[in-house]
Order: sequence, then structure tokens, then C-alpha cells
Amino acid sequence: MNNTANPVLVQTVGVTRVYKSRGQPVHALRGVDLELPRGVLAVLKGRSGSGKTTLLNIIGGLDRPTQGKVVLDEQVFEQLSENQLNQLRRHRLGFIFQSFALLPTYSAFENVELALRIAGKNRKEQAEQSRRYLRAVGLARWMDHRPDEMSGGQQQRVAIARALATRPDLILADEPTAELDTTTSRQIFSLFRQIVEKERITILATTHDPLFDEYADVIYTLSDGVIHNEVWMERSNPPGQHPDKSVSNS
Repeated sequence: MNNTANPVLVQTVGVTRVYKSRGQPVHALRGVDLELPRGVLAVLKGRSGSGKTTLLNIIGGLDRPTQGKVVLDEQVFEQLSENQLNQLRRHRLGFIFQSFALLPTYSAFENVELALRIAGKNRKEQAEQSRRYLRAVGLARWMDHRPDEMSGGQQQRVAIARALATRPDLILADEPTAELDTTTSRQIFSLFRQIVEKERITILATTHDPLFDEYADVIYTLSDGVIHNEVWMERSNPPGQHPDKSVSNS
């Protein structure tokens, strides 16, 4: 249920995902219905094995559902070819991974620039956008440093700048602070909050960290492959007009 005045950006309808393990079916998702509005910071919570990463991968077009559909605006993923899906990922989606996933021999600038090159931006845009978003995440003085010369928090900021640089509609973050300490995690959560409010980009993140609740607009709880709870948080300066209420789907 969409409790904001904002239009829906992503919708999943009856999404299921069944894997085979030793010849037996494993039901990772059991019919997920989700409406994610534009311009919100959303958190997807649940125990290990609840299906969080599977759902994130399906919304990101990295995996296909066994049944059901995913819609980004009016684009139905299941109707797109692999090439069309690749183009959508390059231009409309950004990804942030738990392990940072930076190229170790590239500088921070080169890691961000590469994402823009893959997206087909010209050399001028590559340079300008790389500098802009590295400055935006507080790494102006670290642009020429390689990942092994940076802290975990700084590496994650590079990953955030890389995701931002293509100006996607949606950023998907899988356990983005799992390898960071509490202080650094707060800095990353605060940065996400700023991105949503200033850049008007939607962020959906999986996490086990309860600190994230302080920064989120909406919290979805996934259990046994189904979203059982949707809680909208009251914010003093919300990006959309939404009440503080809990919606139970169980």
C-alpha cells in the first residue's frame, strides 16, 4: 500500500521465486506485492534467509521471478529482452553492495568514471559527474586514492558516488553498512537521507541494522518470502505526505 502523495516508481505483483537445491524446490519468495513510491528512503528488513536479497535482485533486474511481475514506471521487466534490461540497469538503476565491489587497481575517480563510461556518457560528462558526486559524498581529497588506501566507510562512499553518478531513478543497496562500525553506519544512513531529499532519488536498502529506522520513510518486513508488515515513519520534513501508521498484511 502506497501511503504517500508520491506516484509509485516500482511495483511487484505476486512475485515468487523458486530455486532447486539438491533436486528439491526452495521457495525464496511466495507472492510479494509491493508498491514503492518515488522519492523515499525505504528499508527491507527480515532474518537471514527471509528472501531480502532475492527480492532486491529481482527488483534490480539481476534475477527473474518464477511467477509474477516487476514494473518500473510502465516498463514491465518480464516483457524486456536481456539487452533492454541491461540498458535499464545502466541508466535507471544504481547498485550498492555490502562488499563495496570496487576495482582495486582503479582510483576512486576511475571507479566512478567507469560506471559513466559503461552508461555511454561522453568524456566531459564522465569527468564532471565523477568529480561532482565524489565531492557530494565528501571525498574531494580522495579522488586519486585506490580502495586499499581508504577506510571501509570511504570505500562505501565511493560505491555510493558510483551509484549516484548516472542519476538513476532507484538505488538498491544490499546490507550497505554490514562491514562498518556504528559511527560510520550513521554517516552512511545520513548520506542516504540527504540523497533522497536533495537528489530526489529513491533508495531501497536491505539491512539488519536498527539504526536505519531513524532515517527511513518506510520499513517493509519480509518473513518466509512474504511482506508481512509495512510501517511508515513520521518525519519532520518528509519527501512525501504520509501518515505515521502501520499496515499489516499478515
